[in-house]
Amino acid sequence: MSVLHLLGSADDGGAEKYFIDLIGALHWGGIAQGAALRGHAGREQSLKALGVPTKVLPFGAALDFTTKPVVAAMAREMGAKALVAWMSRAGAHAPAGPWTRIGRLGGYYDPKYFRGFDMMVANTREIADWAVAQGWARDQTAYIPNFAEAGAGAALDRAAFDTPADAPLLVGMGRLHSDKAHDISLRALAALPGVYLWIAGSGPQEAELKRLAKDLGVADRVRFLGWRDDAPSLYRTADLCVFPSRIEPLGNVVLQAWAHGVPVIAGASKGPAVLVKDGEDGLLIPLEDPDALARAVQTLLGDAPLRARMVAAGEARLAGEFSPEAVVAQWRALFARLGAA
Repeated sequence: MSVLHLLGSADDGGAEKYFIDLIGALHWGGIAQGAALRGHAGREQSLKALGVPTKVLPFGAALDFTTKPVVAAMAREMGAKALVAWMSRAGAHAPAGPWTRIGRLGGYYDPKYFRGFDMMVANTREIADWAVAQGWARDQTAYIPNFAEAGAGAALDRAAFDTPADAPLLVGMGRLHSDKAHDISLRALAALPGVYLWIAGSGPQEAELKRLAKDLGVADRVRFLGWRDDAPSLYRTADLCVFPSRIEPLGNVVLQAWAHGVPVIAGASKGPAVLVKDGEDGLLIPLEDPDALARAVQTLLGDAPLRARMVAAGEARLAGEFSPEAVVAQWRALFARLGAA
């Protein structure tokens, strides 16, 4: 079995991180792989450490006449049985050939970028159903969830981020983009005196969110950490994870919170609303409701037994449904079914 993965995004985000996570899990599962991607020093270094053959390509717009033929040449050279295209830009540059083309859907992407593909793999059942509604046959559509596992890294010294050791600490993970609703977390913080918030991520809303924190009078209790490569340490440092996203097809942050033993409060967008069992392994709040988020934070901070039950339930969900072993087995079975094994 030999699989070539394509990633046309240069962003730092959940899908891009999971691209590396899945390649790593498949690598340790004994599957030979290659990767073609846009330049990104961190991902290139990770792939090199895994020993995965890699080519850095433009993955440009309509006048990019380089990427597709180089991908085809790489696929032939490595004897690829399957090409896995991550998101729209990669789909547009995945050449037809004597290999199976698989579109990996982590969102509701325009179907035109995957025209002629043999298979679509969605990371939620809802996205899989949507793909069928867009015209793919049910037997050309599969649901394989993301996995999460605890990463290495001890809790951080809060003093290094000018945060009192005894202050309740929330962590918010994700791009500084309107979809992630960090503004809702900031507005909730205004109703939570003495509570601190660390936001880990980069993106176009940074200046706007910093202005909002100042206007709300909470800037002294917010730390904008930028993009971080030590997410396990951040989860282990926090008391709660807040994730009020407006638009979230899946919710990798929920899985990561479960993996690292931190209670999670999530907005009831499409993914988390299906993923989280409200009151059992997390709390769900209505979208666009900072007061509801503040109340949920107060509830969990004041109820240690509830926090412990949620952490245990999240760990059980992860082990049963979202472990690397379970997900790799599903990918392996899919490759075999498609004749790519």
